[in-house]
Amino acid sequence: MNIRWKPNVTVAAVIERDGRFLLVEEHTPDGLQLNNPAGHLDRGETPIQGCRRETREETTHAFEPTALVGVYLSRQQKADGKDITYLRFAFCGELGAADPSLSLDHGIVRTVWMTADEVRASAPRHRSSVVLKCIEDYLAGQRFSLELLVCDASVGL
Repeated sequence: MNIRWKPNVTVAAVIERDGRFLLVEEHTPDGLQLNNPAGHLDRGETPIQGCRRETREETTHAFEPTALVGVYLSRQQKADGKDITYLRFAFCGELGAADPSLSLDHGIVRTVWMTADEVRASAPRHRSSVVLKCIEDYLAGQRFSLELLVCDASVGL
């Protein structure tokens, strides 16, 4: 019997302010790691909606995507034997104010602002290889219109 392969769809925010990038430090099965504010796309939401939600949950900040930085396919073979493929939609945009009534999502230890060089130097602590790739693509000026993403009305049903 063939089992259809399906990647895990994730969304991520590349947030830059004054030459620094907002990352989250989080507990993972592989230890304390750094990641862009990111997470899994939930059923019934568009990638843009998912990115807004995940950024808010992981940083307490509002976030409004303004462009798609890229779409990334990566594979991770975990220590426990799991073989997982991720399809990541990374967005850049406008970071809003933090909501003091919110707390960081479960597993998130803190948010941290890092220069591109600090992000590069911390690569062994990245949750995946695409953390830095998204930032490098952003720095290279890679931006795609949000109109590139078409979500049928049936998604929200």
